This record gives sequence, C-alpha cells and structure tokens, in this order.
Amino acid sequence: MIVVAPNTVLNPAALETRQVPKKMFRRVAVLPRRAGFATWARIVFDVQILRYLVALAPFVVAMLIWPRLAFPIAQAPILMVLLVGLVEMKMLRVSKDGRADLIDEDAAARGLDTLRFRARSILTRLAARKELSEHRLHLVIEQSELARVPPLTLVSVQLDGPDPQLLPLDADEQRLIRDELFGGALTERELLRINLREDVFLRDVALEARGVSAHARLAALMERAPAAEHAQ
Repeated sequence: MIVVAPNTVLNPAALETRQVPKKMFRRVAVLPRRAGFATWARIVFDVQILRYLVALAPFVVAMLIWPRLAFPIAQAPILMVLLVGLVEMKMLRVSKDGRADLIDEDAAARGLDTLRFRARSILTRLAARKELSEHRLHLVIEQSELARVPPLTLVSVQLDGPDPQLLPLDADEQRLIRDELFGGALTERELLRINLREDVFLRDVALEARGVSAHARLAALMERAPAAEHAQ
C-alpha cells in the first residue's frame, strides 16, 4: 500500500485536482518519496508501455541473434500483437467468466462493509486531528487491475469543497491508515479479489466533517498532546 499525499510523493504538483475523488492509475505517475526496491519494481511493472516492451523482448533478441531474420520478424506484427495480448489478457488478468469464482457474493459484501467501517473510523480520527469542521472528507482506495501479481494499492485522503485537494498527512496519520485499513480478513489481496469480481477498482468512502463528534475531537486532542510533549 502506498499512502499518497502532497508530502509523500516526489511530484506533488501531479496531485492537483478539480474534483474528488481523483483517479490516479493511468493518469498520474505516483513517485513515492520513500519506497523499497519491491515497491518501485511493482510501480514500474504497472506502466503499460513497459510491459509491452518486455513482452516483445523475444522478438528483439531473435533479431540480434539472427540478423538475417530481422526483416521477416519486423514484418510479423500480428504475432507481436498476439503475444502482447496473451501476456496482458491471459497471464496478468482474469477473464470475465473467472472473476465470479475469485470470491463469493456474500464474502465480497462483507469485505466492502468492513472496508467502509474502517475507512469511516479513519476519516473520523483524521478530521478530528486536523480540526476540520466543514466540507466532506474522502478516503480513496484505488487498486491496479492486474490480477496475477502482488496488489498495488494507492490510498489518499481527499477534501471536497471549494478547493478540492489531497490532504498532506503527517507520520502519525500515515501510520494510522497503514495500521487500521487492512488486516485480519480484509487484506489488499482480498480487496483485489472483490474489485476484480465487481470490475470496480476505485473505492471512495466519504464523511461529512461537521458530523464528527465532540468526543472524537477531544480524543484526537489527547492523542496529539503526548506527541507534542515528546517533541519538546
């Protein structure tokens, strides 16, 4: 999971938006400030043109090994298209008929209920921490639709209002999302199965900031107090 915010990516200008929820896959290059090799490899793998080039690599290798065959190989675009289609549609994705077998309808419904419950809990705490009292907060969870590789999940907190934006998140707020959103029965892989079944890869859970209780705001104030004392 990558928590996406203006202060967690190398290209914050790419996160500017005119409407919420903002869709990122195939529209925005997410470049996290801190990520390991595996995360970067997964991000690169999601770039479609790069996957095409990898799929076509055998043709390039064949032309280098047998230069006399370079012209005939270059004149075989149908084979290239078929190979790319095989990799993209058969190896990396699940057919429409196979999606229903990934998870049953009741389990999918329970998973989405859990996601909404956890997302609203996170949004409540974030709204209280940030002392937001108006407009609508959105927790946006977007996943890559590639099925046979590790899930790639982008999570952001977006504010709907006169100035729609992705909110910056401090270290504690990022940790809250990482610790509370996935776990137990609802993992990133489980959510991907649900998304593949329903062919929906962006989940948006909203919360009116004005609806956050005084109790939640007081709890957030008490959470911040020890951190502030420690910082001093």
